[in-house]
Amino acid sequence: MNSKPTVLIVEDEKNTREGLDRALRRHYQTLLADSGERALKMLDETTIHAVLSDLRLPGMDGLTLVRRALTHSSQPLCILLTAYGSIETAVEAMKAGAYDFLTKPVNLDQLDLVLQRALQSRRLETDNRNLRTQLDKKYGLEAIIGKTPVMEEMFQLIQQVAPSRATVLIQGESGTGKELVAHAIHGLSAHAQGPFIAVHCAALPQTLLESELFGHEKGAFTGAVERRRGRFELAEGGTLFLDEISEIDPTLQVKLLRVLEERQFERVGGQATLEADIRLITATNHDLSQRAREGKFRQDLFFRLNVVTITIPPLRDRVNDIPLLAQAFLQELAHENNKTIDDITPESISALMAYTWPGNVRELRNVMERMIVLARGNKLTVHNLPPGIHANGVDRSTTDLKSAASLEEASRRMIIAALETQKGNRTRAARQLGISRRTLHRKLHEFGLTKSKQPPAGK
Repeated sequence: MNSKPTVLIVEDEKNTREGLDRALRRHYQTLLADSGERALKMLDETTIHAVLSDLRLPGMDGLTLVRRALTHSSQPLCILLTAYGSIETAVEAMKAGAYDFLTKPVNLDQLDLVLQRALQSRRLETDNRNLRTQLDKKYGLEAIIGKTPVMEEMFQLIQQVAPSRATVLIQGESGTGKELVAHAIHGLSAHAQGPFIAVHCAALPQTLLESELFGHEKGAFTGAVERRRGRFELAEGGTLFLDEISEIDPTLQVKLLRVLEERQFERVGGQATLEADIRLITATNHDLSQRAREGKFRQDLFFRLNVVTITIPPLRDRVNDIPLLAQAFLQELAHENNKTIDDITPESISALMAYTWPGNVRELRNVMERMIVLARGNKLTVHNLPPGIHANGVDRSTTDLKSAASLEEASRRMIIAALETQKGNRTRAARQLGISRRTLHRKLHEFGLTKSKQPPAGK
């Protein structure tokens, strides 16, 4: 079985077609076509990862081929070549869905680099899409909605750590979705068929937490009328999730350290040593390293827990995800509450984006549900916003509302800011914005922000 990506070269000029074939066949499986019609037939017959096509072809031109190729289920990456390069042609290529646009004569090193980046980008997109699908089916919207770079990095880290046996520490403010991330790691791990057992350490008195974790024998203490299995036993072959790990007392920290080091424990009041075949994931909304430095948490236990750390960003640090979250919650919660609401105004989105969200995604979900329950029409407006958000958002400054009266204007501002931050580098600006370079090119054209016309931010 050939593991090389398949590249279809579409070029009517024989010498150019064969030259590209010789240049690419070392790293790719190549197929050749001399027309758009022949290329479409080959797309129907085999899986093709990338299409490299001349813009000017007999019959069907390259732009039409790109549009047709992207309707196939495999959605191959498309790169166009032409000897007649212009900004207008490049914009048309991007609008058609092309990944990139190169002029002839082709720089073969540049072509190879573009192909490598394109295929790597596609692999990451596929992996993240698969992860989101799995999370969506099992654990709800909070864990899967997010296209900002910081969220993409988190998805990739989840994928990397999940198959291992490493202990994971999840850090994040209240309401960011720490338990959902723990569920995701469990669901993608070798322990997925085993149980997922969660313990919220701060919800139990410390006198009961030891028994809750390790179990107890009959008569171990007043009220222990029978043997009881603890969470370590119940999680056998699966995952034990300890939330708010920073709240456990020093005595229990010592016992937990022993479990991590020896994978053994005893029930309270018991003599028998039991094995702990579990994957341990812990979470905290505090800076555990700081607590360890201050002597409020054992450093040796911290080092054991901190094998891999996943930090969930607060919602205020991924503002660009708020419109996505709001739309997703709108669809979910309108259905749950039997309300016919199909839209939210740009002014409302602007207000949501202006708010700081101390309660993070959980608070946003609750706000959206309140707005939906109290709405009287089929569209959410600023009048449905809770007073606190209303004051901090739209009503805080009518000037702000007028200067960002639509999502389009907000998008325009963010794109200008990203380009300035990245000193005009569009690839890095697209990555910062959490969009593809193709989408950035399209938006630049839509907003009239060609390279020679990019205005200063705020203008």
